[in-house]
Amino acid sequence: MHNTEIGLLLLAAAGLMNASFTLPMKFTRRWAWENTWLLWTFFALLLLPAVVTLRMVPELATVYRTSGLAQLLLVMAFGTGWGLSQVFFGVAVEAIGIALTFSLVLGTSAAMGALIPMLRLNPDKLHTPAGHILLLGITTILLGVATCAAAGRMRERTMPAAGKYGNKATTGLILAILCGCGASFMNFGLAFGAPLIATAARHGASMASANNAVWLPLLGAGAIPNLLYCLYLMKRNSSGHNFMRAGLDHWIFALIMAIFWYGSVLIYGASISRLGPLGPAVGWPLFMSLIVVTASLLGILTGEWKRSGRWPLAIQLTGVAALVLAIFILAGATRVLA
Repeated sequence: MHNTEIGLLLLAAAGLMNASFTLPMKFTRRWAWENTWLLWTFFALLLLPAVVTLRMVPELATVYRTSGLAQLLLVMAFGTGWGLSQVFFGVAVEAIGIALTFSLVLGTSAAMGALIPMLRLNPDKLHTPAGHILLLGITTILLGVATCAAAGRMRERTMPAAGKYGNKATTGLILAILCGCGASFMNFGLAFGAPLIATAARHGASMASANNAVWLPLLGAGAIPNLLYCLYLMKRNSSGHNFMRAGLDHWIFALIMAIFWYGSVLIYGASISRLGPLGPAVGWPLFMSLIVVTASLLGILTGEWKRSGRWPLAIQLTGVAALVLAIFILAGATRVLA
């Protein structure tokens, strides 16, 4: 099996894990959202990256010292922007609903996360057959996401809480787009953190583990806005005492969420190194598409569209079909590069 095929299989696994990492939240009913998210932030963005990186990257302090402060601060800046986008996501959901927010965020993130690394790191590839295929794939993603967003909006209008968003809709749309831009910063950190990865490899880290030298500062910086937002919500909602109301199972579910999410990040990082020179540019929209497809199918299987009517579901499936087509188009770009 060639590296490209292995990379695509890894991307599929990463998309599946990332799309399903929030499922354990259905079993933490005795906690508020901020209780679960606070623990998820601690486990996924602080504890697990530290444990894995210290274990997998030799001479870590030397790696950071050799790479220089500017490189480290650049990665941390991307991490902070990504973490802030997660806060925007929570606010946008309250304003325009989960379906529309999810589609707008991932569509914007897929486009920016692919185009910016390509234009900055591989501008010569833009006018090649692989570049043309990549642009076609991104356009197909945007069409598919827009279709899913329309279906999600139709579905929300059929729900009992329809119309609750009111004047917040414009603010929600702006925040969702800003969130999509910020969400792509994770890919920017990995793409522009290449010198840090190369330094880790020179000090003995394997190809699969060298990316952890980027994930540790990036996710650590991203944890800060998430922690502050959760603490703000806990104070506003007086939900801090919820930690004492639930048993060990709630803590375990939060840890499972973290393992799924952080595992998807590790697998994504391992996959793009196998996708050729346009790995970050091709891999990110593929990753986003796989997440939307998986999340949509999980939503259908768990009954989220049961009362929406025939047309919203049909439109949603059309959007999913477009995203599946985009996956094949982007996979074709990786084969042209192979």
